[in-house]
This record gives sequence, C-alpha cells and structure tokens, in this order.
Amino acid sequence: MKFVDEASIKVHAGKGGNGCLSFRREKYIPKGGPDGGDGGDGGSVILQAADGLNTLIDFRYTRNYKAESGQQGSSAECTGRGGEDLILQVPIGTTVIDDETGDVLGDLTELEQTLKVAQGGYHGLGNTRYKSSTNRAPRQTSPGKEGEVRELKLELKVLADVGLLGLPNAGKSTFIRAVSAARPKVADYPFTTLVPNLGVVGMSGDKSFVVADIPGLIEGASEGAGLGIRFLKHLTRTRLLLHLVDMMPYDGSTAGENAEVIEQELEKFSPTMAEGDRWLILNKVDLLMDDEVEARCQEVVDHLNWQGPVFRMSGLASQGTKDLCAAIMDYIDDQRQREAADPELAEHAEARRMEMQAQARLRIEELADARKNARKQAKAEEQDIDNDDDDYDVEVVYAE
Repeated sequence: MKFVDEASIKVHAGKGGNGCLSFRREKYIPKGGPDGGDGGDGGSVILQAADGLNTLIDFRYTRNYKAESGQQGSSAECTGRGGEDLILQVPIGTTVIDDETGDVLGDLTELEQTLKVAQGGYHGLGNTRYKSSTNRAPRQTSPGKEGEVRELKLELKVLADVGLLGLPNAGKSTFIRAVSAARPKVADYPFTTLVPNLGVVGMSGDKSFVVADIPGLIEGASEGAGLGIRFLKHLTRTRLLLHLVDMMPYDGSTAGENAEVIEQELEKFSPTMAEGDRWLILNKVDLLMDDEVEARCQEVVDHLNWQGPVFRMSGLASQGTKDLCAAIMDYIDDQRQREAADPELAEHAEARRMEMQAQARLRIEELADARKNARKQAKAEEQDIDNDDDDYDVEVVYAE
C-alpha cells in the first residue's frame, strides 16, 4: 500500500430539516389548532482515530464528504428524523487543520478518539412553536440551518518515542531490525528507506518503546533535496532523537563532515527540534581497526563540539545495541515520571511539540511554494522560447 501522509478534503455537515406548517383537522373538533412539528437536526462530520490504518491514501481519491440532512417536520406535531452523523476513520497520529484559517482543530493520538470537524445544521421550528394566547392560528415556521462546510488538511505523523536521523546508509534500518521485530528493507545503496518505519523495542517486564526510522537526509535537504525533508515532521512527536553516524562512509567522505551536514539541515528545518534532546550514535565501529576506534570516534565528537551523550555500536553485529536500548528506556521512564509529577512540565513538552509541528508545516509549505513558482517560471520561459520564431526576425520587402 502506498504511504500517504497528507490529504486535503472538504466536509459538509447536513442541513437541518424545515419546520412544518400544519393544522389539526379532525371530525367533531372545530378548533383543532396548529400541529406542525419541528424538523430534524442535520448530521455532523466526525473524525475518529482507528486501529489498523497507517496511511491517508483513501482521502486522496475521495475528497468530498457530506453528512445526512435532517428530515422536515410533519403534522400531528411529529418531529423530522435527524440526519446520521458521518464518521470518518483516520490513522492514529492524524493532525486536523482548517485549510482556510490554518488553525489546528485537533490531534487524534489515541485509539477511538473523536473530533467533530463540522457541526450539523439546527432544525427548523414548526408552527406549533409560535402559538400563543394572541396568535391562535400561526402560519409561521422557520427553515433549517445549513450545516458547516470546511476545507480540511489532514497530516499523519507517526507516534514514536525515539526518532532516527542520519544520512542514507547510516544504518538506521539495520538498527531497527537488530532491536525490534520490524523488518524494513536493507540494501547496499542509498535511499533504501522510502517511507517511515516503526519498530517496537521490548525490554524487561512489560516495558517497551517505539522507534521511528525515516528516509535519510542529504545535504540541501532543507531546500527540498532528497526525500527526508518531508518526513522530518514525523519526528516532531518523539521524545528523543538518535543521530546515527556511519564511521566508514562508502563514498570516501569523513564521518565528522557527514554528521555536520545532518546537524545543519536539522537546524534549518526546525530550530526547536534542533534544540531538543539528541544523542550521537557512532555506528559501524566493528569495521574500524581496534587501535583506531578511540581516535576516530573522538574526531567526530571534536568536529561537532558535541556536548551530549555519545554511544558506539554496530547494528549489523548487534554490538552495543543492548546498552543503548537500556539507556533509552531509562531516559523515557524518567521523562514520563517527571511529566506525571509536574503537570507544567507536561504542558511545556506539549507546547514544544506543537511549535515543532508549526515550524515543520511552515517549512514544507515554503518549499512547496518555491517549487510551484519555479515550475511557473520554467513554463513562462519555455513559452517565450516557443514564441521566438525566426519569422519575427525576417524583414519583408515589397517589390513594386
């Protein structure tokens, strides 16, 4: 199945039913009076987070969704039937944005969590509602209200505790295969990973955490090069980022220079994300000579002036992976306990995640606008070339 993490849709809530104009007509009852009933309320449009979905591809093919309208009221003070709500199932981790205002309407991060995105129209009133001591035979009703109509943008961001960063072939997918049951594609060429992959790492007891792998970044990713820039938004929900560095680059470059590329691209994409907790993971150390490991690893640390935690490992040989996973589990447990004990800390963490998502959304939109303008300019230049015909340069002389 194709992985689609963005979709734009239009939702229409149902219209409320009109009120009924009716009078009671029965034999031997000369003064029946008004008996028109109210209409029914229109159905609303509701999004619900469902299990088993991991893509928004269905919303790429069907863009318009409309809830049922309410029925009109009838005589004998009968109320019209209300319209059925339209419930659209989306993957867990979907962010809902009003496409016209840019406001975030909600985040569906839990199973069966719901979000009403379009309110159904209110029902109209029948003439029974308007009777009074001075108006015994009202001929007044009210129509049902129109339901809300909204243009929505759906963004899917995977739910993970840990995110992996690195150049293509840095060993991110191999690491996930080594520590979890996930089996992402692994090969000896760049851009093997084309979509985000998730792996659940089980620890002792019932403890576990989720790792997210995204396509590798390359130099210029913040300007739209490669695949990774549009998938960086999937790391905005994570608590911790692991920066994997290939200690034996296949292209002859140095590990320190490659690590610096990732740090620079991350800073350009989202300064808030770059300021978050991040660990440096020096991978493929098993390919180095034993007497070179210490010096080569220190070169990378010095090149980056790295101040955070540093780990050495080999995903392929499962060397150092257990210690790294244990440290990650301790970090996540500590963060969860601190947030549970201090609600303000949890609010700060949520505000930070929202800020990262806003920065990511803005950056991706800027790149999309830049590509659109570039296509328009290229098309205009192509038309100018087509119009530059040699006939315009020919001087015509009329002989008498």
